[in-house]
Amino acid sequence: MKPAAALLSLFLFAVSAVAAEPKKALTHETMWLMERVSAPELSPDGRWVVFSVIEPAYDSKEQISDLWIAVADGTSKPRKLTGTKASESGVTWSADSRRIAFTAKRDGDEENQIYVLDVTGGGEAQRVSNVSTGAGSPKFSPDGRSIAFVSTVFRKAGDDEANKKAAKEAKDRKINVRVYESFPIRNWDRWIDAERQVNVMVQPLEHKAGARNLLAGTKLIGLPGFSGAMGGDSGEQIPTEWSPDSQWILFSVTTGRNTSAYSEISTDLYRVSVKGGEPEKIAGDSGSYGSAQFSPDGKTLFTTYEPNNGKTWNATRLVAFDWPSMANRRVITPAPFDRAVGGYAITSDGRTIYFTAEEAGHDKIYSVSASGGQPTLAVDPDRGVYSGLSIASDSPSLVMVGLWGSSVDPAEVVRIDPARKSRRNITDFNVTEAAAIDWQPPQHFWFTSSRGKRIHNFIVLPPNFDAGKKYPVFALIHGGAHSMWKDAISLRWNYHLLAKPGYVMLMTNYTGSTGFGEKFAQEIMGDPLKGPAQEINEAVDEAIKRFPFIDPTRQVAGGASYGGHLTNWIAATTTRYKALVSHAGLVNLEAQWGTSDSIFGRELTAGGPPWEQSAVWREQNPIRLAANFKTPMLVSVGEKDYRVPLNNTLELWAALQRMRVPSKLLVWPDENHWILNGENSRFFYTQVWDWVERWTAK
Repeated sequence: MKPAAALLSLFLFAVSAVAAEPKKALTHETMWLMERVSAPELSPDGRWVVFSVIEPAYDSKEQISDLWIAVADGTSKPRKLTGTKASESGVTWSADSRRIAFTAKRDGDEENQIYVLDVTGGGEAQRVSNVSTGAGSPKFSPDGRSIAFVSTVFRKAGDDEANKKAAKEAKDRKINVRVYESFPIRNWDRWIDAERQVNVMVQPLEHKAGARNLLAGTKLIGLPGFSGAMGGDSGEQIPTEWSPDSQWILFSVTTGRNTSAYSEISTDLYRVSVKGGEPEKIAGDSGSYGSAQFSPDGKTLFTTYEPNNGKTWNATRLVAFDWPSMANRRVITPAPFDRAVGGYAITSDGRTIYFTAEEAGHDKIYSVSASGGQPTLAVDPDRGVYSGLSIASDSPSLVMVGLWGSSVDPAEVVRIDPARKSRRNITDFNVTEAAAIDWQPPQHFWFTSSRGKRIHNFIVLPPNFDAGKKYPVFALIHGGAHSMWKDAISLRWNYHLLAKPGYVMLMTNYTGSTGFGEKFAQEIMGDPLKGPAQEINEAVDEAIKRFPFIDPTRQVAGGASYGGHLTNWIAATTTRYKALVSHAGLVNLEAQWGTSDSIFGRELTAGGPPWEQSAVWREQNPIRLAANFKTPMLVSVGEKDYRVPLNNTLELWAALQRMRVPSKLLVWPDENHWILNGENSRFFYTQVWDWVERWTAK
């Protein structure tokens, strides 16, 4: 054989071998170590897109996070912009598309500071802030001369020197006590620091200019209920936006946080002059404003709005005002459209707004006229979810980017073409690796419940699936309750990883789930456990009827947070399951009301406070039915969980042990509501697999 022919033969053999290589089951290592791509930030001219990429590690000290840049048309490979040990966050573009600003804690920084990088001229990023209390969420002013940001300062400190003094006094204090005079006192996984609050700052970009606190000394921040939004694990946040003339900064805060124990609180929209002075409330109703954006011509202000109306969930609407008069308030996404507006972006001609919204297991892209009207479905994904939409504000043609991913496609930055209803990848960090995994997209199905409701579900099949075999079914219950199972990758409850030992995973979007309209989400009020649990049981029955490869004699169920609540109710009301898994779930409604970091929403759901003993408190409290506990249960909780505090899990564990039910307790000293540490996560999955196998093995 000639050398060339031999080489060709060898090449074809190698290609054939690669093509024939069998796909492998998902492992925790593969899942955990996949690169994680953040939402993209598109330059105003539409040429460039910047995003961060995390290279995970089981040891958090070895994890790497850097900024990357790519051409927005996807014609060349992305390149890394930063390469330091510190991670960057909060990327924002200047209006001329030449510079980006971000926050990072680099060598010599005691707290995060703002850095500016010239992406067209090159060079190193330059630090522009030096605030002892740190900087977050930077935003360039339209004229490019200043950057707005937020910082958590001491309440009575007027400038940075006063903050330094207050910090030293707090450090030197010999008394160690927390003192409160109003609710709330905790948020997610931390005690609220009554001595500090988030403020709005501005950093001029002139040489050696100091940052100014625009709220220091104002009457607004002296109000006892002043606060930014209390956002789960992100802590207190104040979203900001510049006015088109760079003279005002808009921000959303509440002045009623101290009333949250007995009422719904509103988040109002304010503006403050960059020169200082008392902030002015420009939009305040019974509800919450946020995510403000201006039209390209600067004549219209758009913002999201959620009303307070005694319901635990309402669809987020998009509203608009004339600027600067703030007159002519109008709803841009009115009823009968009842899906919640997620992230949104405005086209450069100002005529159209694109936004994401949940819909039956997907996040889809809708469009609506900027003058208002009924939204239309613009991009309907074949699978998966869209997020992080960004549109070039200074491009003659539409340039739209975002993230797209599914449960078998790790999220990547994509270019979106609404006209063709299509997308194409700008990044492909995980595409090859994902293609080598033995996983399949979920199969969706609907059924009508005994209560006459249409219920959405999907199943996920295990690797090496054989339709001729029989598999246990694992009913995985989502949290919330106002959330939705989506066709997306989750690290905490990954459908395909849980299915790995040979389980068919069943995910049901029970009453209370979002993505199915306001009425469906609100109907969990007054029936928080019994009705949804019944739907889950009926979904299992339906799956058994539809899919002959499910073994009806081997059923298990489990979930976290609200999924844990429902798991505990199932333990008290049926013995159909061979085993249960409950993470961060309540067992005592009354104890949960009294110890959680938020309480009034629970009161709305139950129809009043515990001492009024409505039917919910009496009849839908799992601990009152603990005599029925018989199903073996794996119980898990993080010690730093203040959303569903440790006491509920300990009470559940005590009841299980008292009733002599086979059970196992996992307590995570360093975790909050979620299991975030890589090694802890890996151990948790093995514990779930072992527990389910123990009780379903033939």
